[in-house]
Amino acid sequence: MFIRFIRHFLIALQFFTRIPITGRLANWVGFSPAMLRASAAHLPAVGWVVGGLTALVLAFAWSSLPKLAASAWVAAVISTVFSVWLTGGFHEDGLADTADGLGGGLTRERALEIMKDSRLGSYGALALLLALLAKLSLLVLLLELNVMWAVAGVFAAHVTSRLAPLFLIRTMRHVGNTAQSKSKPLADGMGNAGLCVGVLWWLLAMLGGAYVVPSLSLWAGTLGAIFFMGYMAWSCQKKLGGFTGDILGATQQLSEIGFYLGLVLAAGSV
Repeated sequence: MFIRFIRHFLIALQFFTRIPITGRLANWVGFSPAMLRASAAHLPAVGWVVGGLTALVLAFAWSSLPKLAASAWVAAVISTVFSVWLTGGFHEDGLADTADGLGGGLTRERALEIMKDSRLGSYGALALLLALLAKLSLLVLLLELNVMWAVAGVFAAHVTSRLAPLFLIRTMRHVGNTAQSKSKPLADGMGNAGLCVGVLWWLLAMLGGAYVVPSLSLWAGTLGAIFFMGYMAWSCQKKLGGFTGDILGATQQLSEIGFYLGLVLAAGSV
């Protein structure tokens, strides 16, 4: 049971990040469509790795820089660049494609066709720019309010935002070209047990974060993430009747921003 748990986690880590699982380790992990489906439950665990490393980069950058007016911006940019590099821009690409599809597609069929197009449109470019500005601005505010809150918040935001897509997988149906979709195997077979695994990863992260950030503030961040997750689910259900892999990526990005927003609002009220 435990060995299978670790193998599924490593498959998720390889699928959603640039971290290589090769050689003897890859042979030990193995691979099958069933294992790939099961690995979706460990998406919040990938948030542990990406969020933890990004938080360390943020803390190191902030501590190494001279304390000038622009230092918070530089530290936020460095940590964000690192997180994008570590994931290969996987979720950002989903956000851009989703914005192009939902913004430029007048019909369901046209929206799905646009989302499969690898070219970046005006809606996607705007979405990426605005999301990046929102993320950086909120991180800068957190650094200026409380450095430890910012570091812990980055970790918690990455974990929480990777739990959000699991609720879409569990409650909505996959749409689009299922034969060519990379996300379809992840969408099949997500049951209550898999969702509980993801929630467990998230709960452990929140318990750890509560040693640094007040629990009520973490809940404020979680509510922000839930709001954006709900908006994405409602929009995609209304327009497409379900989700695609791109929508899962967009949900992660918006939920991460929502978490930072909730945390900033909570920090400002303390």
